[in-house]
Amino acid sequence: MLTQTTSRVLEPSDLDAALAVLDREPVTNAFVASRVQVAGLDPWRLGGEMWGWYEDGMLTSLCYAGANLVPICATPRAVRAFADRARRAGRRCSSVVGPATPTAALWRLLEPQWGPAREVRAHQPLMAADRLPEDITPDPYVRRVRKDEMEKIMPACVAMFTEEVGISPLAGDGGLLYQARVAELVGAGRAFARFDAEGKVVFKAEIGAATDRACQIQGVWVAPEHRGRGLAAPGMAAVLRYALADIAPVTSLYVNDFNTPARRTYRRVGFREVGEFMSILF
Repeated sequence: MLTQTTSRVLEPSDLDAALAVLDREPVTNAFVASRVQVAGLDPWRLGGEMWGWYEDGMLTSLCYAGANLVPICATPRAVRAFADRARRAGRRCSSVVGPATPTAALWRLLEPQWGPAREVRAHQPLMAADRLPEDITPDPYVRRVRKDEMEKIMPACVAMFTEEVGISPLAGDGGLLYQARVAELVGAGRAFARFDAEGKVVFKAEIGAATDRACQIQGVWVAPEHRGRGLAAPGMAAVLRYALADIAPVTSLYVNDFNTPARRTYRRVGFREVGEFMSILF
């Protein structure tokens, strides 16, 4: 019996089928699912195309192709189809990121044309928590960032991004897109920080992706002069409390495997490894 397979760019009418695929792994797919739930599948609103892979007429795998290239529930055959489409389109993304196994397979197929990458982070544990830690008190000074505090939070966000990614988010467009994204999170009540007496950020983190089933913490940062003082774990516990109370029953994040202090902190707060991501940065 022949199996009919095909890939194509999804249209707004494919939304329900795409959401069904994303819902199969709500923690892993939180980043893309949150965007699709808000923007649908219109490329202009979504910020990129959504590619679909069909087997026997059923949508089984996805690949988000925007600022990031993200394989979703991608089978080996779907990965090959997505790689073919990506090669034909040419590289437009700043990174390839997603579950480690399909992302590694996708990169093997793309590297001859798209490489070399600026950096490959092959092992990034995906961690999740669904309850508060019993032995760490949430930092009472960590709170939601107000809209009138954008000038205070932006330097910390830029410092975190530059430290984490290796390039400044102010490059290119002067930071307009990055500032708009930070403002969006602040406006949504998903940016959190502790400020010192002078109004400088001591600790910060954001909930960058949010659905009704899972959300994802990003941008965790402690000011260099305050590191080693035990602020990260109570700060993370405070953000986790907000996340579980107000947003979703499961909170996740992913972290570089070489960042031993961060992994130790997240485990103390109750996060456990539930998968692995991989990122290829250009």
